[in-house]
Amino acid sequence: MTVRAILTAGMAMLAMTAAVLPRATAATSSGPATTILDEQGALAFSQAALGTQIENYRFVDGDGKTVHLADYRGKPLIVNLVYTACIRSCPVIVQTLNDAVADAQGALDADRFNIITVGFDTRSDTPDRMRSFARSQGINLPNWRFLSSDGRTIERLAKQLGFVYYASAEGFQHLSQVSILDSQGVLYRQVYGEYFDSPFLVEPLKDLVFGRNSDPLSVEGLVNRLRLFCTLYDPAAQRYRFDYSVFIGLTIGLAALLIVGSVLVRNIWRRRNGVWLSIRH
Repeated sequence: MTVRAILTAGMAMLAMTAAVLPRATAATSSGPATTILDEQGALAFSQAALGTQIENYRFVDGDGKTVHLADYRGKPLIVNLVYTACIRSCPVIVQTLNDAVADAQGALDADRFNIITVGFDTRSDTPDRMRSFARSQGINLPNWRFLSSDGRTIERLAKQLGFVYYASAEGFQHLSQVSILDSQGVLYRQVYGEYFDSPFLVEPLKDLVFGRNSDPLSVEGLVNRLRLFCTLYDPAAQRYRFDYSVFIGLTIGLAALLIVGSVLVRNIWRRRNGVWLSIRH
């Protein structure tokens, strides 16, 4: 075989390899096919998913019970994807989320929203492994479940959530992301990073719990509006608290309006009464 023939054969092999690699990458990933996690591309893919109606996927919890996503309709839902063999980012994200959820439950009441953590490594993240992972992370907050599912479900769920992941030599490369769905299962907000401050999670939850779908003229609607604006984050204490100064300010403002209104009404009444008396005389 001549040198030219050898070079031609080598170029052909390289072309075949280049054609196959993207397919292999896409088969084990969600989002844009890549061999390196492109942060800008991953964020763009994630943001483009906002507003997506998430389908009614089926999961299994640590007790072997079937769970459907529709079971959580009616309240906001926090969705967190992890893989249990992860030794760094996933545990950190879960611990950060645990702190933020604790703050949210304190500010909004624990029964106003739900949380699910889903294992995306379907070969390893069985119901037992997910239950053990929750226990190892010390997660015992109410309304938080750790779930498993099949490969096709996870692939479709990740795509709808805008969650980018792919297999790598270390296990998986993935976007550090927590997703918030509204009460109808529509993707409302993304929270990024292994570490994030509680307001990044609590503020969109406040909007969903107190700011939407409530009649502002009803008693419940008025209470929700007050809690929406009066529940504030205290950076020094690193927790949410009810700011009575806002409520006091509103009360003083309302009282001032009532006083001014009563004075105006009384002056109008006196003028009209004076005109009527002058006509009689």
